[in-house]
Amino acid sequence: MMRTLLVRGMLAGLIAGVLAALFAYFFGEPSVNTAIGLEEAGTAAHSHTHEPAAAPGETPPAEEPEEELVSRDVQSTVGLLVGVGLYGVAIGGLFSLAFAFVYGRVGKLRPRLTAAALGFGAFAVVFFVPFLKYPANPPAVGQPGTIGERTGLYFGFVALSLVFGIVAVIVGRKLADRFGAWSGGLLAAGGYVVAMAVCAFVMPIIDEVPDGFPGSTLWSFRTASIGTQLVLWIALALTFGAFAEKALGSHRKVPQAA
Repeated sequence: MMRTLLVRGMLAGLIAGVLAALFAYFFGEPSVNTAIGLEEAGTAAHSHTHEPAAAPGETPPAEEPEEELVSRDVQSTVGLLVGVGLYGVAIGGLFSLAFAFVYGRVGKLRPRLTAAALGFGAFAVVFFVPFLKYPANPPAVGQPGTIGERTGLYFGFVALSLVFGIVAVIVGRKLADRFGAWSGGLLAAGGYVVAMAVCAFVMPIIDEVPDGFPGSTLWSFRTASIGTQLVLWIALALTFGAFAEKALGSHRKVPQAA
């Protein structure tokens, strides 16, 4: 049964990844193109400012354009679809494993409702809460020398969010037995929010948005990033919920028929 859920989770993740890639193409790529144009304009102006003056009567040396391994058209179409699709397959496989762990252990919900609740919680814990602390940035935002530091801080915050999210689920299950499902769930969620607020306060702030960068471009990129993830998790939860309910329903009918 675990293999069936894993395969269907990866298939659901592929479907969700394709839908998320389409959303990112139509709503995210325009702001990315604008940011790339600003970055190229800034680089050209910087190189022109620092270019040594040519001697009288001497022709200035022509700049050799950098070799582009993958064209921008390929990156924004096929590359985007493949990248987000593979990401969706990986997330779908992990989602199916998490579903198999929580199904029947946290509440007595049907597979569809369990998948929906798991998808909402995963979106909040894996993406949205870390996004509030370290939001995504378009090209031309961020210093090249701090890429490693920024990446480490982001994934460290994601790890903390996952740990406290799992703890909240475990503690919430015990609190539900004592105070009821609603009160126990609220107490566990409140504890998670407090713990992550403390982590966000302690961890360093990164603000590398250059002066003069259009706020509308930054806003469009970040809202498109949220929308892409929202489409991914909603599509994954709904699709996998339908797959899981069909698989678990047919699995339960076999012993009754026998």
